[in-house]
Amino acid sequence: MSQWIRAGLRTGIKTTAYPAAPETAPGVSPGLPVGGPHPRDAVAELIARCPTGAISASDAEAVVDARRCVHCYRCRRGVATPLEWADGYEWATHGPTDDPHRQLGPAFRRSAHVIVVDAGDCGACLNEVKQLAGPYYNMHRLGFFLTPTPRHADVLLVVGPVTDHMRIALLKTWEAMPAPKRVLAVGTCALSGGVFGPSFVAEGGVASVLPVDVEVPGQPPPPLAILHGLLTTVGRAPAGVGR
Repeated sequence: MSQWIRAGLRTGIKTTAYPAAPETAPGVSPGLPVGGPHPRDAVAELIARCPTGAISASDAEAVVDARRCVHCYRCRRGVATPLEWADGYEWATHGPTDDPHRQLGPAFRRSAHVIVVDAGDCGACLNEVKQLAGPYYNMHRLGFFLTPTPRHADVLLVVGPVTDHMRIALLKTWEAMPAPKRVLAVGTCALSGGVFGPSFVAEGGVASVLPVDVEVPGQPPPPLAILHGLLTTVGRAPAGVGR
């Protein structure tokens, strides 16, 4: 035991400096595919390989819908002309129903309580959300705190495509939250349904059930992308390049 205590004292606290400084540690993000000029025959191959329809063609360019990307890497591996991938993690964008009347005021920028609802998630996005409370990402230092009750929540963070058995529970959670309140949809399933929806057992994302203010693409998005989404939700960071 004593050797672990000594090792901990020598190592010190290792917490990311983001958002005060960019995070440059390797492995913090899988990146996102980037569209652009691409040979026509190569684009056709990429479209055929994409399992969620995230890639389309426009003239001589490949167009990527980050809201549908599941990080399968089929557009990057095993093809003659792969798509470029961009590093980074500031992917949060304003949602399709972002309403200025639901904006959180300045008082929430340093203290906001978040309730997390698993609306049929496979476990990947939820696991990334859990990392935010750990020592490396430590969202508490930025004033974000998890709460188990919607009565105390300012932000509703949703993962999963919203399966039928979670639809009513999600709606009741939203209705129980006091105003002002915001919705943060995290992960491809929560944005577009991913590989699970829309279907006879799942919606095509959170926006089909609730007004979504901020979206974070990725399957799963890395913790820093989710943290950027929280900062965007409370007005402390501008929207990124997720779309």
